Amino acid sequence: MRYGEFDTASLMYITNRPDLVFERGEGAWLYDHNGKPYLDFIQGWAVNCLGHCPPEIRTALVDQANKLINPSPAFYNGPMVELASLLTANSVFDRVFFANTGAEANEGAIKLARKWGKVHKNGAYEIITFDHSFHGRTLATMSASGKAGWDVMYAPQVPGFPKADLNDIASVEALITDKTVAVMLEPVQGEGGVIPADPAFMQALRRLTREHGILLIVDEVQAGMGRTGTLFAYEHSGIEPDIMTLGKGIGGGVPLAALLAREDVACFAPGEQGGTYNGNPLMTAVGVAVVRKLTAPGFLESVRARGDYLSKRLNELSAKHGLKGERGSGLLRALILDDDRGPAIVQAALVMEPQGLLLNAPRGNLLRFMPALNVSEAEIDQMIDALDGLLKK
Repeated sequence: MRYGEFDTASLMYITNRPDLVFERGEGAWLYDHNGKPYLDFIQGWAVNCLGHCPPEIRTALVDQANKLINPSPAFYNGPMVELASLLTANSVFDRVFFANTGAEANEGAIKLARKWGKVHKNGAYEIITFDHSFHGRTLATMSASGKAGWDVMYAPQVPGFPKADLNDIASVEALITDKTVAVMLEPVQGEGGVIPADPAFMQALRRLTREHGILLIVDEVQAGMGRTGTLFAYEHSGIEPDIMTLGKGIGGGVPLAALLAREDVACFAPGEQGGTYNGNPLMTAVGVAVVRKLTAPGFLESVRARGDYLSKRLNELSAKHGLKGERGSGLLRALILDDDRGPAIVQAALVMEPQGLLLNAPRGNLLRFMPALNVSEAEIDQMIDALDGLLKK
């Protein structure tokens, strides 16, 4: 595809992209090179937690770019320290390591757990993960993931990630050996089909890991940062994990992620973990703006209200069309279809005129919704009306 004097063929082929170029975004809306608007219920896969180009992020970027962009991670900088302090003050964790992507944060969590196992568990290194889970695209995080086909894509896998079944505590217990150092899971399996971990399962998992003296790691790259209606998804279960990873929403659209740990788990020695851009002030200044917005009075209450409203409208749509209901938590939800037409609906929504609709189908029989956390009821209604028309066809 030609875009002015340039050609999209210059980009490496890694996915099937439609022949359009997005040029502008505002709130819940994107606009392509022809000026066509699209109502965005993907938001960069739950990345743009405050919508496209929110004023808080624009201001943070401009102000910080006029001060300092990257002094090197070998030195402290103001936004790095401020964001770390905000995260620990609002969670059960004591230490923060900043990264650029969720996969990088999860890779760090794996390394930290293995280091802890070397120091405290006679070299235990295995981390129990779950079928249908998704932890990233590095070799180790792909090996940790339970996504079908990933075990052979770049074989051989990194060893040490036996798979249990989500919400089945017996399947976890059966895998624990003297080599086990941790259990790692998403509180809501996003790519796996928007499947929440039951609070009772999370509580049983916390008891089980404590009984065996192993770590509990929560991957909140997609479910964290207000997405489920609480700042962190583990809060729904009333538990205290040992390690947590964040990504996507923490940067509100810019590359930022974080690895958090309790003091007695944070055992990296100098030189064992790092990264050229990690904790740079330009990105962490945005993170500060995001956290301050999410923790402002009433914001998370509004997320819960919008999540309840989206759930209600999806259930109404399901009943109207004889579908199989909906599931999820907060503003991370899925509509369960009665067949595998999800990808066809996504494509039809994209090419609607005069306005497109951006949806996602992580599985053939599911549509996933990840709108901005400040999405309005009117925008939810507009999405439901458009989807209603598509389902009729």
